[in-house]
Amino acid sequence: MAFVRDRIGNRVHRLVLRSPNAMSFRVVRSSKFRHVYGQAMKREQCYDNIRVSKSSWDSTFCAVNPKFLAIIVESAGGGAFIVLPHNKVGRIAADHPLVGGHKGPVLDIAWCPHNDNVIASGSEDCVVKVWHIPDSGLSRTLTEPVVDLLYHQRRVGLVLWHPTALNVLLTAGSDNQVAIWNVGTGEAMIHIDCHPDIVYSACWNWDGSKLLTTCKDKKIRIIDPRTGEVESDAICHEGSKATRAIFLRHGLVFTTGFSKMSERQYSLRTPDMLADPIVMVELDTSNGVMFPLYDPDTNLVYLCGKGDSVIRYFEITAEPPFVHYINTFQTPDPQRGIGMMPKRGCDVSSCEISRFYRLNNSGFCQAITMTVPRKSELFQEDLYPDTLGDTAALSADEWLNGQDAEPILISLKDGYKPPAASASTFSVTKKSNVLNKMPPKGSKGAAEAASAGTGVSEKTLSEFADEIRKLKAMIVKHETRIRALEAEVAQNRSSTAVPEDEGPAGDGLGVMPPPQTPSPQDKMLAPDEV
Repeated sequence: MAFVRDRIGNRVHRLVLRSPNAMSFRVVRSSKFRHVYGQAMKREQCYDNIRVSKSSWDSTFCAVNPKFLAIIVESAGGGAFIVLPHNKVGRIAADHPLVGGHKGPVLDIAWCPHNDNVIASGSEDCVVKVWHIPDSGLSRTLTEPVVDLLYHQRRVGLVLWHPTALNVLLTAGSDNQVAIWNVGTGEAMIHIDCHPDIVYSACWNWDGSKLLTTCKDKKIRIIDPRTGEVESDAICHEGSKATRAIFLRHGLVFTTGFSKMSERQYSLRTPDMLADPIVMVELDTSNGVMFPLYDPDTNLVYLCGKGDSVIRYFEITAEPPFVHYINTFQTPDPQRGIGMMPKRGCDVSSCEISRFYRLNNSGFCQAITMTVPRKSELFQEDLYPDTLGDTAALSADEWLNGQDAEPILISLKDGYKPPAASASTFSVTKKSNVLNKMPPKGSKGAAEAASAGTGVSEKTLSEFADEIRKLKAMIVKHETRIRALEAEVAQNRSSTAVPEDEGPAGDGLGVMPPPQTPSPQDKMLAPDEV
């Protein structure tokens, strides 16, 4: 028995058996993902000329779903983000329409997992807005959200949708408050006030029954989201910089942070023993916050640091050392933000298991695919187990009343099929759902939506429209009469003009001329008209 070192410097055993045939073999960890490699798409398949936000807030600045790519951008006079369909690649025009209703810089955005046209945004103006994006993308700058969520007293730096319940949104602000909303009614259902400082990150567990948060006080907390009760807490990382934590599919907790010596670390923990990590590994001495991006289907964790030029990826297994380093994807320039495509948007025909959209400081958004090399072009069932679908398992009221449900999974064997437009409706029981009030196409649909949103009947609106039409006609009529009178007055003045040495009457005898009779236009005017 001898020792050798693998690619990352860990000692592994090499067992050599001597036999008459002199056979030898090597014991290596078996995994489908040992040979995953990353590949950047060609420049013409990426996005360029994007004014990525220069905010110092620790956010990914990017959100992706199978329909759209959303990126927080610089905007004068407020905050905005750009929404691009996936087929609109290449150089983006400087005057491309934005989503720009915020009065302060946008800090975080998140697509709804149950409707690919709905996105939420949090901003420094203390407001959370929920937007509806048309299937064709934006043709003009969008400034009217579907709903405004008002609760926080300071900037809102975190928005997070519930994985299984429809229209449930979590927001966290610099006022140390966490709110859970029913977006369908625009009401805050739950307020959580257990954090003494700013909340850095939050994550739901697999079925949305627990909430995991990290805070500036260096603690990690597991919270019952319905009651706000802290079930367990512990020191996450000793360093003072920002930490991140995520729930893995089977309940374990993965965290990233810094040591006392400002070395970047990652750790793996169990929920019932948060203070005693299973694994704690130091990576390097860079100062960028690491964002853990998790794929629950493959149990792969991708570590993307702000300012880094690499993406490291690891596989989580039940075998020691539990977190297995796989490889590193290297790029020439540092990244400012990153977004991860849901598995529904990956190309199963090329064995693509993940896709990232990486932002750099020059305004270039680079698409990166992670692929498992396979010779067969058939559907690989071992790489693509049933994955998260876009159908909610619960309504907001059912979840609030204590029900929990596993996410509804779909198969990708025949590719992902987006739902029909009628299937993307929202429903609540107590109040009308504001997300359903998107106006149908045409003027009639717009009038119906306007009457539904303001509570005014359609008859009253038509009466107002008739009255406005009559007033406009009267104004036009009066303007015509005024022009005729002005012309007649000017003509009379020119015909009665005389030299200055003559008297006012013009005949030299001091006799005043007879008064002029009113014109026909004057007789036509009513006493109350101009």
